[in-house]
Amino acid sequence: SPLPRIPRWLLYFIFGLIGNEIVNAKETQHEPRALGRTPPMGWMSWERFRCNINCTELPNDCINANLYTEMATRLAQDGYLDAGYNTVHIDDCWMTKSRDKVTVEMVPDPERFPDGIQALADDIHSKGIRIGLYTDIGTHTCAGYAGSQGYETIDANAYAKWGIDYLKVDGCYANESVYESGYPKLGRALQQSGREITYSCSWPAYLGNDESTKPFDRMIDAGCNLWRNWHDIENNWKSVSEIINYFGKFSQVLSTVAGPGHWNDMDMIMAGNDHTSTDGKPVLTLEQAKIQLSIWSIMASPLIISNDLRTVPQDYRAILLNKDMISVNQDPLGQAGKRVGKRKEDGLEIWARALSENKMAVVLYNPNSVGVIDVAIDLLLLSDVILGLSIWENTAMLQVKDVWTGQYMVLDGRAALHKEIAQTSCSFLIVNAVTSTDSFQEEII
Repeated sequence: SPLPRIPRWLLYFIFGLIGNEIVNAKETQHEPRALGRTPPMGWMSWERFRCNINCTELPNDCINANLYTEMATRLAQDGYLDAGYNTVHIDDCWMTKSRDKVTVEMVPDPERFPDGIQALADDIHSKGIRIGLYTDIGTHTCAGYAGSQGYETIDANAYAKWGIDYLKVDGCYANESVYESGYPKLGRALQQSGREITYSCSWPAYLGNDESTKPFDRMIDAGCNLWRNWHDIENNWKSVSEIINYFGKFSQVLSTVAGPGHWNDMDMIMAGNDHTSTDGKPVLTLEQAKIQLSIWSIMASPLIISNDLRTVPQDYRAILLNKDMISVNQDPLGQAGKRVGKRKEDGLEIWARALSENKMAVVLYNPNSVGVIDVAIDLLLLSDVILGLSIWENTAMLQVKDVWTGQYMVLDGRAALHKEIAQTSCSFLIVNAVTSTDSFQEEII
């Protein structure tokens, strides 16, 4: 028999719309920035390849020019570039541990990058792909290589000369006073370098575990187009689920500071990553990878993959290239979503995001390792909270598309949506109000 429809007043309590989940955060007003109008997308070496510099024993897995050339080729030829993944990111360990004695610029490792970074950038650009580089705001990078403290202008000018399009700036070997002065100084230097370089700051990741106290205003003023908020991701479900829970806890605050030109970065995408795998297969299950992509898209977090693009299984590649998932992540409205509730009785989490054209994206997430959750959700109520009170008030019908199956359903606007969410899985939906069946897609269930 069908589940009973839950009244709206009760759903306010179930979804946590009244209670501790809501934080009355004042939205920060800033002019949109020219760079990073939507969350960046691309591929990054760090989580999969780390700081492997042993090119003799591991020639296919070491940090060198060949690795980044091959990954750029895979982006271009395997559909990633067409889907929006348009940048190859070089992470830590590309440089030597000392600077050039004459120019004082950073020096690419001469054995692993024999032609330098500029030649590599030219090659990657020739494939229609942007290139990202890494440095640290402190005296050294996290792996102990040369940092940018005291050399901000020199480094910014060198990166511009080399053709760098994106710069990730870590925060090791520094303290809060260095963050307060160094990130703005490097931001100004990048803006004055003569080249548009997307600026990724790790500033808030080094300021503890309370997002409501972090100075996002100053980060935006410093020119940061995105920032890493919290702990580094690792290629296992425990790490991914902890990040989801942390961002859910602070999503009410974080949704007010994100927007075109300044995004919260939940860290790299693990789908298809076989790092630390014992059998050569991806560590995250396909359902776990779908959860990560779903929540990252609701939060408008960058989609920066870290895996070996040469060996990604087809089913994982398919979800990375899913057009509906990407459309939610890249929605031009630029309004980050949030966790609107977490039910005490069964742990079900409801995440939602406003989209352009008065659409809404919803994720129903079951974080439990056992047990199926039955849910009846009032989408009109959810639209009141996410889109604005009464936007869909006179709606007769709703069109609901399942992002991962591609299937549509038609729902009476006054009825509840019923779903069964299996353990450690989610349902990712795009909801649109329609006025007649003429507006429905052809594929209807």
